[in-house]
Amino acid sequence: MPSPTLPNFLTREVAARKTSKSCWVTIGSKVYDVTEFLDAHPGGGDLILEYGGKDVGAIMQDEISHVHPESAYEILDENLIGFVAADPVLETAVNSDRPQDILPLPPNEAGAQELRMNGVDEHVPTEKAISMASEEDLYRETDVADDYRKHNFLKLDEPLLMQVWNGGFSKDFYLKEVHRPRQYKGGDSAPLFGNFLEPLSKTAWWVIPLVWLPWVSYGSWLAYGGIPSAFQFATYWWTGLGLWSLVEYGLHRGLFHIDKYLPDNRVGITAHFLLHGIHHFLPMDRYRLVMPPTLFVVLAAPFWKLAHTIFYWDWYVATAVFCGGIFGYVCYDCTHYFLHHKNIPTAYHRALRSYHIAHHWKDTGNGFGVTSRFWDRVFGTELAMPVPKPIKAS
Repeated sequence: MPSPTLPNFLTREVAARKTSKSCWVTIGSKVYDVTEFLDAHPGGGDLILEYGGKDVGAIMQDEISHVHPESAYEILDENLIGFVAADPVLETAVNSDRPQDILPLPPNEAGAQELRMNGVDEHVPTEKAISMASEEDLYRETDVADDYRKHNFLKLDEPLLMQVWNGGFSKDFYLKEVHRPRQYKGGDSAPLFGNFLEPLSKTAWWVIPLVWLPWVSYGSWLAYGGIPSAFQFATYWWTGLGLWSLVEYGLHRGLFHIDKYLPDNRVGITAHFLLHGIHHFLPMDRYRLVMPPTLFVVLAAPFWKLAHTIFYWDWYVATAVFCGGIFGYVCYDCTHYFLHHKNIPTAYHRALRSYHIAHHWKDTGNGFGVTSRFWDRVFGTELAMPVPKPIKAS
């Protein structure tokens, strides 16, 4: 049961909280402060702001817009700040034989008059008249202990790697829990190693183009110098870029989501967690969305060999193809980050964002394309996406 120290708000107070600086939403009589979640919302902050100060119960269950999973309600529960008696709640209480079962607060019309007689002006925010244990009751962060108590999986405030290694989880239990998204609100990425290796697990999105584009440019320049014409160079380079889209799909489906064939032991489970499971466990972690350069070198080395094996007759041709593929990877990783954390203005990327977020929150067994749905369509793993409702202009 919610803490009795949480305040009760006037309906007009809640209705006024609809900006990016202070955004509240309600479900029934519960009030949630989702301001800090605007940037992290998978569908973009604008979708939340459209319902700022309003009840979101119906839209969160709307099949056309998007049916939200249990984890979305868990995130809301972490941001519960108080209660409001909207008109339907008041009418129910007034017409009930046991109104005390519905409303200890806020007061009815007579009670509001009594509060004013005791010096509580109606213009004073109601929370100032309510006794609270502390100010922290208004700004509760993720309850790590409660999440662990409910699911008995991983403690977010302790190094995750050794918990996975020593957890003794069955494959079925692990896959169920790792695909249940969490939102870590400690202000930083959840600890993975808990030692000097920790920085190697975190990568800002801009590191990817900063590290790899100079090498792509240099390799492309070398390849261009050894290929007879610019047209031939462009053809091979774009071939590499096109092949990357297939590699992207193949890695995501055949390696990152090897769920069915994942060994049911701690070696396989831990490897899965490090490679991709942590991303589904904490999908909004800004520093574990793109691939660390050290890991990418390990994965890219075989593709360098593969390119020079397939195009064995000409080193320059193989290098051009490889560089086009690496450029595709850079586009993929940056796109992946932006789909999670930025509002991209183009309709194509907005559709991609909805598609990828559906992979996380709705169906992890399909929708493996990140920069394109093409290979999902070819191999029959395309997610069925509902027609989105238009966003009303404010």
